[in-house]
Amino acid sequence: MVRSDLAASGVMFSIDTETGFRDVVLINAAFGLGENVVQGSVNPDEFYVFKPTLQEGFRPILQKTLGSKEFKLVYDTGGGKMVKNIPVAPGDRARFCINDDEILQLARWACLIEKHYSMRRGQFTPMDMEWAKDGRTGQLYILQARPETIQSQKRQDILEVYHLKGKSTVLATGRSVGERIGQGTVRVVKNVQQLGEVQAGDVLVTDKTDPDWEPTMKKAAAIVTNRGGRTCHAAIISREMGLPAIVGTNNGTEVMCTGQKVTVSCAEGETGRVYDGLLEFEKTQLSLQELTRPRTKIMLNVGNPEEALRLSFLPNDGVGLAREEFIITNFVKIHPMALLDYDQLTDAAIKKEIDLLTVGYENKPQFFVDKLTQGVSMIAAAFFPKDVIVRLSDFKTNEYANLVGGRPYEPVEENPMLGFRGASRYYNDRYRSGFALECAAMRKVRQEMGLTNLKLMVPFCRTVEEGRRVLAEMEKHGLKRGEAGLEVYVMCEIPSNVILAEEFAEVFDGFSIGSNDLTQLILGVDRDSEIVAHIFDERNAAVKKMITHVIHSAKACGRKIGICGQAPSDYPEFARFLVEQKIDSISLTPDVVVKTTVSVLEMESGIRSDG
Repeated sequence: MVRSDLAASGVMFSIDTETGFRDVVLINAAFGLGENVVQGSVNPDEFYVFKPTLQEGFRPILQKTLGSKEFKLVYDTGGGKMVKNIPVAPGDRARFCINDDEILQLARWACLIEKHYSMRRGQFTPMDMEWAKDGRTGQLYILQARPETIQSQKRQDILEVYHLKGKSTVLATGRSVGERIGQGTVRVVKNVQQLGEVQAGDVLVTDKTDPDWEPTMKKAAAIVTNRGGRTCHAAIISREMGLPAIVGTNNGTEVMCTGQKVTVSCAEGETGRVYDGLLEFEKTQLSLQELTRPRTKIMLNVGNPEEALRLSFLPNDGVGLAREEFIITNFVKIHPMALLDYDQLTDAAIKKEIDLLTVGYENKPQFFVDKLTQGVSMIAAAFFPKDVIVRLSDFKTNEYANLVGGRPYEPVEENPMLGFRGASRYYNDRYRSGFALECAAMRKVRQEMGLTNLKLMVPFCRTVEEGRRVLAEMEKHGLKRGEAGLEVYVMCEIPSNVILAEEFAEVFDGFSIGSNDLTQLILGVDRDSEIVAHIFDERNAAVKKMITHVIHSAKACGRKIGICGQAPSDYPEFARFLVEQKIDSISLTPDVVVKTTVSVLEMESGIRSDG
């Protein structure tokens, strides 16, 4: 009835199917009739939309992932079958099958449907829906809606965490399902006749699964498929069975062979990885009901946007450090100046590499803005409305040079750690237009998506005047400190930041102590040198004295101050020292946040008891 064979169709959930995060709509879409998406016959486009600000009138498409969409199911008007699969043209495969307005419309409907059923049932009821677009009229339709039955049934007060303790060669990657780790002997199944060969504890590797495979799937330790998205049959059944699964690897059956020992990790974010060999891992269960909040805010260091939804379930007070560098390295991969100068590039190999990474983008700089926006917005949405502090780019010149097309734009420095990095880049003509792209992304997250919990932080700011110049540059690009609640912090990682703390407090809203660089510069130790590594210690009396001074100075000026360096994650006694100095917040790596929260509660109790 709906001619989606001439357009597109798919499924959507009003909850994240992997983590149970309630505030997103997940949409899968492909060309043609929807059976291909449901059965996992194609790798679909995938979209995340943030519900809270969507309902306030913003356009919060957090993530857009292009699927390969190899085939489309259409009506067979000339043959003996009702439907048939035909190849999708290369140009269509390289574009999203629905546009932003359609993504947002579907997400709004998902919110309405969820609200309707939640009111009827008297409890939160996330929904599993099917939709289609009519190719003749362009009209969108909801075809089916039923309650989601997996994530909504999980206990929210028990957190199960898997942690991989080693790494090896990555054999295949795809979309992760299940947030677990499994391992065993590979069993490649290329047809239904081979199903009987699967033994209990095998890792089932196949092109795609069908409903009549379920008895065999129950035997598996993990499942890996070439095709399918995170709402396909293999993904849904794996969740129901509590199995880790990686779908849409494209080549799993080619790169693995029966009898091989592998570890299937779905505990590292949205990208699942199949590792060669049986790697060591651990599983822990955390009870969140019993954990109260300390006076000192316990925040998280979050680098990977793919892990943000999962990490949001850890007990936390927001994100104290989100690094742009991780997003740029892993999702953009291209030097921003090379994108800005794309038409003038003379290196054909670099141009070809950029073309492959920016498929679908005629406007190359927009690729940088969009990818950075999506990475930052996913983290900001995961922890909304808690503060999420994003540190603006702090690559060193040798690191910038390693980005695609980056080498011609970066000077060769004897000591990049002390060179052209951080704040000094933002107002310099060598990088000013690149910084404008960063600002455009941050502005989009706050103004178009409504994620005003995003705060910004300036790294490696050597002088007070440099701080003012950076703020002026940001204001040129629509990021005015104080406007719409925008707070701008400065990294405290140079002795000048400590010595002139009162002056820096006049320019910025707060400080975040970067103990790694601060220790390096106080002790005069290159932290990358193995020879003098034994001298590098954040617990050194000189370092602690400087930190004590800046905490007291910041508080005297009425400014917030926290720490995002590694020391409190590594050393419980250093965390105690910070609590004793009444620091406002401690930002930690996720693996130690629960343990340190318990320790801080005990410390605060002891400090109160001591008077």
